[in-house]
This record gives sequence, structure tokens and C-alpha cells, in this order.
Amino acid sequence: MIRFVSWRCLFWLLLGASFATAHAAAPGAPDAAAVAVASFPPSLESYADAHLTGSGLGAVLRHRVSLEPFNLVASLLFGLAILHTFVAVKFKHLAESVHEKHRAQWWALAAAAEEAGRPAPRETSSVLAGLLHFLGEVEAVFGLWVVPLLIMMAARFGHGTVVNYVEHHLHFQEPIFVVVIMALASTRPILDLAERLLRLIASLGRGSAVAWWFAILIVGPLLGSFITEPGAMTISALLLARQFYRLQPPKRLAYATLGLLFVNVSVGGTLTHFAAPPVLMVAGKWNWDLVFMATHFGWQAALGITVSTVLTYLALRRDFVGLADPTESAMLEREAEDARQHPVPAWITGVHLLIMAWTVLNSHHSVLVIGGFLLFLAFHAATEDYQAKLELRGPILVGFFLAGLVIHGGLQQWWIAPTLGGLSEWPLFSMATVLTAFNDNAAITYLASLVPGFTDSMKHAVVAGAVTGGGLTVIANAPNPAGQSILSKYFPGGVSPLGLALGALGPTLIVGAAMMLLAR
Repeated sequence: MIRFVSWRCLFWLLLGASFATAHAAAPGAPDAAAVAVASFPPSLESYADAHLTGSGLGAVLRHRVSLEPFNLVASLLFGLAILHTFVAVKFKHLAESVHEKHRAQWWALAAAAEEAGRPAPRETSSVLAGLLHFLGEVEAVFGLWVVPLLIMMAARFGHGTVVNYVEHHLHFQEPIFVVVIMALASTRPILDLAERLLRLIASLGRGSAVAWWFAILIVGPLLGSFITEPGAMTISALLLARQFYRLQPPKRLAYATLGLLFVNVSVGGTLTHFAAPPVLMVAGKWNWDLVFMATHFGWQAALGITVSTVLTYLALRRDFVGLADPTESAMLEREAEDARQHPVPAWITGVHLLIMAWTVLNSHHSVLVIGGFLLFLAFHAATEDYQAKLELRGPILVGFFLAGLVIHGGLQQWWIAPTLGGLSEWPLFSMATVLTAFNDNAAITYLASLVPGFTDSMKHAVVAGAVTGGGLTVIANAPNPAGQSILSKYFPGGVSPLGLALGALGPTLIVGAAMMLLAR
């Protein structure tokens, strides 16, 4: 109960702070709500603080908070949302405890009723357990914290500002794109095609669990450069679940594999200029084309992925011993044989690929993406004999997560831009890597593209840092929530943020070295 009271008190404190800032204007100044639609969030130029650059980052940030105190409120809420992602597992554990207590009470009442000759009471679910379970869903965290953010923004500036910010300052193409591409990539025709390709590679190692592990973790992420990172994450996670995780690997190996998957997917989309969200944000503005990406990022990423995967295997090779259970292996073979006996016709797979290509080519045009998806839904229904059940819960939750992150991230430029703009190449790379762990890497590169005066080496450093740090947390890279949503059931109690960070740390250092030291 104390925990709930403290969270409630914190909410009212923040709400009170937002009301206080609403009345902080000087006497005689125009009402803030009347001009907010045009002035919030403030543009970076409106701070007019270039003269403070030599005074240090702290002076710049203090100046910006003094001009617009709500900057600090928005960032505090963003920080609480990030903190929430780290304690989400605790909420799930608490939900399970409350649920068990609720069931025990019901059984006691049912037993008492039976002894008294009365009908047993109707079994109900615990509302508190349901709410706690919702608080434990990582994918719901940022959307949940959007609610107090928008309430406080409306209290400070008025409803018109909220509408203007959401409709005109923000772009939700990426969340919409991720929802659609996840749904398409998880269909049976696409999964069968990817599995056949990876099976050919795994057959070089006689189809063992280790061979599948290498094929999925090296080739799968690199496919992200062509089917996009969200697609690669979905396919790789689903195949890892089928070929590796259900063999119940030791906890250490399970987390190392998850961290390796997230890092590899984050950098695996850099062979092209259209697949990785952080690259998409800057490729057009900085004139980065296919040849540039392949020569400045692509081969370094492929090398880093291969080396980190091999070294992870060598470090944990004892954990692979006895991993392939004969019963599970036989089950996998039966599934593979069933797929061979009831293959998906090539033309159906071709239509799926065409719709995926349409989605990728129009990723920045949401109307066309949604139109293509509606066509796909009709096609899916017409060819249901060759389709599996279409799972939309995971993609929708991930889209909700990303939409919430977009709303929060759009209010963080007041501190991210000066933090990145005052750094040289190596510190910029390190800072981008660290910031990525606490903010989506696409947001980092987008904000970096707004910083004037970036040299070519600084542009490379910030993008390299953003993709390198994309595996450290679930919020670091847009496809990560998709991977966690698919694989979380193999981690009792949910994925631990600390376990993920430790599993990704080694691959992050290796890939970062490849990105920076081999860039010349």
C-alpha cells in the first residue's frame, strides 16, 4: 500500500509543478495558453543560447529550463517511464501473488459453501491483479506514462497545445510501419521461406541446435538490411523460439542469446539505407545511399556480428552440451516434415513478398502502408488453408510502445541536442551509445540531424553509436519490443533488464570496436 501511495503522491507533485509553471510568467505577459499552440515545444533556435556554449552544458540546460520549466517536468516523466521499464517484472510478480491469494480465498469460500450445502460462489478474477499485470507489460509502459504527460501539458498550456503537438509536431509512421511489417513477417509463408533458407545454412552443421543458433544469429539479423530490422527481429525471434529456446537452455545462455540477438539486429540493418530506423532518420538529409552504407557501415557490421557470435559461443560452449533433447528434436523434425508435405504454394509466398516490398517502399506513407495491409488481410482470409492464425496482439502492443516513445521523445530535444552537439568524435560515439540505452536510437539520430555543424566523422560516430547501443535495453531499438514479446515466455517472471544488459554488453563492445576502428 505504501508503494501505491508514494506513486500517487509523486503524480500529484508533478501535476502541481505543472500548474505552478503555468503561472510563472511575468505580470502583464500574455497568457501562456493563448500562445502555446505556436510556441510549444520550443524550437532549439528560440532558446537563443549560443552565447552560453562556452559556459558548459549545465549553463545551457539551466537557461532552457528557466525559459520553459515544463521541459523539466516532461523529462522527469520520461525518466519515470524508463524506470518503470526496469521494474515492470516486479509488477508481474506482484500480480501473480495477488492472483494466487484471490484464488485461495475463492477456494476457501467454495469449500465452506460445499460444507454448508450451499452453491459455490461464482469465481471472479482479481481487478487488482489485472491492473498490476497491465503495469508489468513493458510494451504498455510509455503509452501509460503518456496519460499524465498529456494531462499536465493540457494543464500548463491548454488542450489546443496537446492537439497541435500530437498532430503536427510528431510523426507516427514508424510505429504504424512496425505493426504492419511485424504482422507480415510472422505469417506462415514468410516464416517458411526464411526457415528454408536458414535450414540450408544449418544443414552445414547437420541441423544441430548449435548450427541453428549460428544461422539464426548471424544470417537472420543481416537479412534485416533487406526485409527491414523489424521483419528480421520477428523472424529470428520466432525461429529461435522454435529451434533453440524451447530446448530450455541454461539461464546464462538464454540471456546471452537474447542480448546477442538484439545487438546483431540493431547493426544488421546497416548494409542498406532503408532498413534500420536510425539510418532512415538521416539517410535522406545526409545523402547516404546504398553504396555509402555498404562501405562505411555494412561490412564492419557483418564482421562485428560474426566475431561477437563466435566469441559468445566459445565463452559459453559448455552450456550447449546436452541442449538438444531427443523428444524435442523429434518434434521439430515432425513439424519440418509436416511443412514439407503441406507446402505453401510459391505464388502465395510471392504475394506476401510483394506486399512486404510495398510496405518497405512506402514506409513513410502511412496511408499506403495501411492500404496495403488491408489488402493483405483480405488475401490472408482468401488463402487461409495455407496460412496460420494471424497474431496481431504482439504487433499492436509494440506499436503502442513505440507511439508512446515518440510522444515522450519529441519533448527531450532540449537536452539531447546540446549534449550531442558539444562532443568530439569518440565522446560523441560513447554518448550516443549510452543515450540509446535510454531512448530509441532512431530518436537519437533524428535529434542529431538537427544539430548544425556536424562533420562527416561526427555523423558517422553518432549513427555508429546509436546502432551499437541498440541491444542494451528493450527501448533502445524499435524492433526490440517485438523480440521480447515473442521470447518473454521462455524467461520465468519475464525478461530481466539487468540480465539483458549483461547479455548484450560483450557484443556491444565488439560491434562498437568494429564500427569505429574499421571505419577509416
